[in-house]
Amino acid sequence: MAFAPRGPEASFFHVLDQHRASLLAALRRGGGEPAGRGTRLASSSEVLASIENIVQDIITSLARNEAPAFTIENRSSWENIKFEDSVGLHMVSHCTTRKIKSDSPKSVKNFALILKILSMIYKLVQSNTYATKRDIYYTDSQLFGNQTVVDNIINDISCMLKVPRRSLHVLSTSKGLIAGNLRYIEEDGTKVTCTCATAVAVPSNIQGIWNLITDAKFLLIVEKDATFQRLLDDNFCNKMSPCIMVTGKGVPDLNTRLLVKKLWDTFHIPVFTLVDADPHGIEIMCIYKYGSMAMSFEAHNLTVPAIRWLGLLPSDIKRLNIPKGTLIPLTKRDQMKLDSILKRPYVACQPFWRKEMEIMADSKMKAEIQALSFLSSDYLSRVYLPNKLKFGGWI
Repeated sequence: MAFAPRGPEASFFHVLDQHRASLLAALRRGGGEPAGRGTRLASSSEVLASIENIVQDIITSLARNEAPAFTIENRSSWENIKFEDSVGLHMVSHCTTRKIKSDSPKSVKNFALILKILSMIYKLVQSNTYATKRDIYYTDSQLFGNQTVVDNIINDISCMLKVPRRSLHVLSTSKGLIAGNLRYIEEDGTKVTCTCATAVAVPSNIQGIWNLITDAKFLLIVEKDATFQRLLDDNFCNKMSPCIMVTGKGVPDLNTRLLVKKLWDTFHIPVFTLVDADPHGIEIMCIYKYGSMAMSFEAHNLTVPAIRWLGLLPSDIKRLNIPKGTLIPLTKRDQMKLDSILKRPYVACQPFWRKEMEIMADSKMKAEIQALSFLSSDYLSRVYLPNKLKFGGWI
């Protein structure tokens, strides 16, 4: 064994083990993981050739006295997004596109910025060096204006070239954390041993980590850093050992999503989410499980449809008699977000999720995970999560 479990008796994990067996059986029935029909890792020569083709098209347009334009698949329309239970949200094969024209006052600057970043990516790939999105922004922060502009353009380029962002040699600084029973080796040979006491940063190059070792019974994704740190302080990871905990500190960055996907692909252990009982928490859970519209072109590399909702369930609020004074009324924005989620295609195949969201909509109230502390300061780690895990309290 990679680790010496110090947690509960083996019988504690009986329902968890049954859940894992059902997940593995479902994988076998489906012939294993879905074939990667989305983006794939591309070789340096392929990326360079794709960029050269784009530049050649620009030159050809200019030679014809035509204004060059970039054509990018439209990821902001649900018409272009398809849902499959085994994959999540991904782009349809023939979707509508949008043009970024060089002769339009509205898009000429964006055209120029895409060309500039394409040039930088070409040099990175050609020299086999890497840069972070932040590095690219600071090459000319006044020109780009803000980091979001760079982030969006890199996603557009990735979609346009049909390669994952890491094939562009562009990395992002990870904000996520990981703790628990896991060891791995980073691309440069650094050996990392995660512990149950303290967290380590999610690696910035998930593609490069190898020799992953764990005997964890489950992976718990925690929405918020404050909750994650509280669980560490309460020694939850040790008490429930062997397990792994991850947090994306709110909306997850790409590296945290890639790590969760890699852990699932490597070990096929049950994956659970612990989020606030509010529309924002549900949205975050959906991103891990089914993906997002913005990154739908890379869904096959990011989504984990096997994820289950462990808590905080809206039905738990009444069941546990959480004091009404700790609940928060839904804002108009919350209600709009909830309505939006209820209309999404994946909710149709999740009747238990729909029921929970309808409970929230009817009560017009939401609750943060911290509301459990009104029952007792360590209720989350001592009672709530152990009982959920032992008796199968997930949906």
